[in-house]
Amino acid sequence: MHRAAIEPCMLLSGTALLNRARHRQMNMPEQPDKIRIDKWLWAARFFKTRANASTAVAGGKVHVNGARVKPSKTVSVGDSLRIRRDNFEFTVTVRALADRRGSATVAQTLYEESEASKERRAETAAYMRQARAMGTLRPRRPGKRDRRELLRAKRVR
Repeated sequence: MHRAAIEPCMLLSGTALLNRARHRQMNMPEQPDKIRIDKWLWAARFFKTRANASTAVAGGKVHVNGARVKPSKTVSVGDSLRIRRDNFEFTVTVRALADRRGSATVAQTLYEESEASKERRAETAAYMRQARAMGTLRPRRPGKRDRRELLRAKRVR
């Protein structure tokens, strides 16, 4: 067999392979039974950074089982969360715990959103689309031109 074709594990002796296997078993991350709320929110992709999740929790945007909590609060499977992000409110039940951020499909398996929450979010989104189309919802702060138009509109009355 050519030396380049030999895998590194083939060069190890039997005891070295056993030691490596034991080391991997001891260092395998176990599924935690509790995890910090800010870490879980980040792993479940409700917030882009863990700092944003921590700020939201500290600001009262996240409630666990109906109570306002601190970022260090631990959550476990079965807890009910109410998460307010921008104009949307999510009501979810924790189904699994993760301390690492994965893909969006993996993140969706961490929680189950209630049907009432989905309906409220759809209604809010429809209202915002309608308000934006009518011009009552501004997508940004008014600039110089927008302020002049507002002043002209006020003078016409």
